[in-house]
Amino acid sequence: MVANPNSDFSSNHKVRLLTGGRTFFSLLVQLINRAQESVHLQVYIYEADATGQLVADALIDAAKRGVDVHVLVDGYGSQGLKSTFTSQFVENGVHFRVFEPLFKSKHFYIGRRMHQKLLVVDARYVVVSGANVGDRYNDTPGKPAWLDFALCVEGEIAQRLCELAWTMWKNSQRIRAMPEKCRPSPAQIDFGHEAVCGIRMRRNDWVRRKSDISRTYKEIFRKAHDRIILLSSYFLPGTTVRKDMITAIKRGVRIQLIVCSRMDVPLVKDAERSMYEWLLEHGIEIYEYTGNMLHGKLATCDDLWMTIGSFNVNDLSARVSIELNLDVEGKAFVRHTIRELTHLMETDCIRIKADDFAAENTLVNRLFRWLAFKILRLIFFLGTFYMKQDVAKS
Repeated sequence: MVANPNSDFSSNHKVRLLTGGRTFFSLLVQLINRAQESVHLQVYIYEADATGQLVADALIDAAKRGVDVHVLVDGYGSQGLKSTFTSQFVENGVHFRVFEPLFKSKHFYIGRRMHQKLLVVDARYVVVSGANVGDRYNDTPGKPAWLDFALCVEGEIAQRLCELAWTMWKNSQRIRAMPEKCRPSPAQIDFGHEAVCGIRMRRNDWVRRKSDISRTYKEIFRKAHDRIILLSSYFLPGTTVRKDMITAIKRGVRIQLIVCSRMDVPLVKDAERSMYEWLLEHGIEIYEYTGNMLHGKLATCDDLWMTIGSFNVNDLSARVSIELNLDVEGKAFVRHTIRELTHLMETDCIRIKADDFAAENTLVNRLFRWLAFKILRLIFFLGTFYMKQDVAKS
């Protein structure tokens, strides 16, 4: 099998795959605690609970050490944050801002939310994930975390992600002295890297004409020879993705799809199940995760390369939200990820068989799921309308 022909991967990056929960937040806090010059944290949801305070304490301690700390949260996802919680940031030297506050922003766009999850430390270390900051994403007494995945990276891509973080902080305004702001610190942090790989940054932001992650998924479906594994929460692919999946199946590619058995938004799960018959008819294997909740987002292409980050396979991520993924090239690391996903399918998932699904997919269930799917598609469509047309101006 030939190697992945992409020439836009940057080589020599130290990488580590993380699951969510305690492992993820332990590393997050470790990196913040070891920061010497700068920290950027950008998340969709930041919750004022024990985990939120854990991360806040680390950020505040860093600011008190003289580290330049910036925290950006989404105005919709983090709308529950009260000033009684966020005031501790400002009072202790942490720069805190809300991205597009609901109905208060100068450039408000109904569906365009900052859905990316990014930590950049000293322009040298980055963590890109699907996990937000809150107890749901952490392991708490008697309640395991939602299943998530993250990638920690050391290398030159951190400088580009530092520049992205600054661009997001400044609402895409031009920033002077960007190279000086994102000069890597010489300080070294041992984060337990597992491999050295090629990395490329992938973004989706329909307003800014960025569709990198959508192209990554198209590339996976069109170039895979043997096996594709999709781990996806909120899996509602559009027409183009479904066509690409069929094209891959016709070439003999095995596609395995890992989704959750229940969701925080039941309507989405009903809409997702409306696609099961189509998926099974085309030979796509479906595995429902039986744990607390599956929230991760990643995909592998053969054993050559993979993508991981905040992108969900649906039109909201493809056409509306601001998303961030990293593509990773390196056989040893991708095989390690495949082993993790295979173990997950074997031990924590139930495979949905065609006969079993047909038996429970009654006329009433089919009708309810079809309605759920149509309602979700309508919501996604409405989410693409502008409230103010000048948002597209850079």
